[in-house]
Amino acid sequence: MKTLIKNARLYYQGQLTPADLLIENGRFTQIAEEISTVGVQVLDAKKQLVTPGLVDVHVHFREPGQVHKETIKTGTQASAHGGFTTVGAMPNVTPVPDNAEKFQKQLNLNQKNSLINTLQYAPVTKGETSDELVDIEALFKLGAFAFSNDGHGIMNAQSMFSAMERISAINSHLAAHVEDKNLFNHGVINFGSASQRLGLPGIKQVAETSQLARDLVLAKETGVHYHVCHISTKDGVQLVRMAKDAGINVTCEVTPHHLLFNDEDILTDDANFKMNPPLRSQMDQRALLDGLADGTIDMIATDHAPHAQEEKNQGFEKSAFGITGIETSFPLMYTRLVKTGLISLEKLIDLMSTKPAQIFGLNNAGTITLNQKADFTIIDLDQDFTIAKADFLSKGKNSPFIGQSVFGKVEATYVNGKPVYTNECEE
Repeated sequence: MKTLIKNARLYYQGQLTPADLLIENGRFTQIAEEISTVGVQVLDAKKQLVTPGLVDVHVHFREPGQVHKETIKTGTQASAHGGFTTVGAMPNVTPVPDNAEKFQKQLNLNQKNSLINTLQYAPVTKGETSDELVDIEALFKLGAFAFSNDGHGIMNAQSMFSAMERISAINSHLAAHVEDKNLFNHGVINFGSASQRLGLPGIKQVAETSQLARDLVLAKETGVHYHVCHISTKDGVQLVRMAKDAGINVTCEVTPHHLLFNDEDILTDDANFKMNPPLRSQMDQRALLDGLADGTIDMIATDHAPHAQEEKNQGFEKSAFGITGIETSFPLMYTRLVKTGLISLEKLIDLMSTKPAQIFGLNNAGTITLNQKADFTIIDLDQDFTIAKADFLSKGKNSPFIGQSVFGKVEATYVNGKPVYTNECEE
């Protein structure tokens, strides 16, 4: 079956252009201003945005072991609803897939239950919290697209150095949750005026920046691609900026919530604002926006972290860290960054699709190219709507963005030329 996408406002080769797209056998076979409709199934894009499928290198799908929070099926349904066709799933599931047998089982689960392309991180160390490295080479051969202990900083410098050497040798990627647990001090919120006002234990910025500084020195020595997860501090951005200037192979991501909120937005003991790293100060938020604009920050990632309702309704001190975010990411970024003139639409697509695919070597993602897999998203940029729990396909409804008005509704998401989400399904 041939499918023709007519009247697209297409993001193609770094530009927005009117075009038609022909899809055959799940691949793009023709891109032109006008393509004949004879003998094809026609889908009218109605001059809406057609973009490469969005790419999120940082999600948590919770399966196996934590399926009351999320499953691979619901997580990928939510991803498709958000316009994402490729995601990187973190390994903090139960059990942690830290040997060949468990990792293969995780790959099989992903393959069986994913609506989209779910790539799998392997942990760096056994159980994610020990100093003992996994068999990095074996897990890479099985299909690990990158390595991360996300949720935990790697405390032992020798373990980190050895991991970097081995990951560099196989030309893979190390994504780091930078956090010195000895400086974390059982905090639940950023250390600052909000923590003092609410009487909550604070997390100082040095818990992030001290380990980041160490890791950048180790990355310089090993040459590994070192990727900083969910950067949150002004000093962290400056450290990455200086490391890039020094030629260190470092990249970093930022989340929508760290770009759009700061700790002064936390008015009550509402754990929908509890995440790790925490929402920082207004000065840190400004530095993140500046880092995004000047290219220090390479991509936007959601850190989609769904939880059950009872795990998020007990206030900051007793509730879990993390928020759901993959269904709201694009409309929030489009509304708050593009429509306000902070960045262009082209740059947003670059940050949410092209750059993450390029940096992590995902050859079949991030661009619309002839003979490539037809993974794409259709978005109505003019459609405004209110973010509502009832619309989430994720099991997790834990979001501080509930009730906000946004633009940029995902109308359809396609993987291999087939729809995995359409807006008609909601109506």
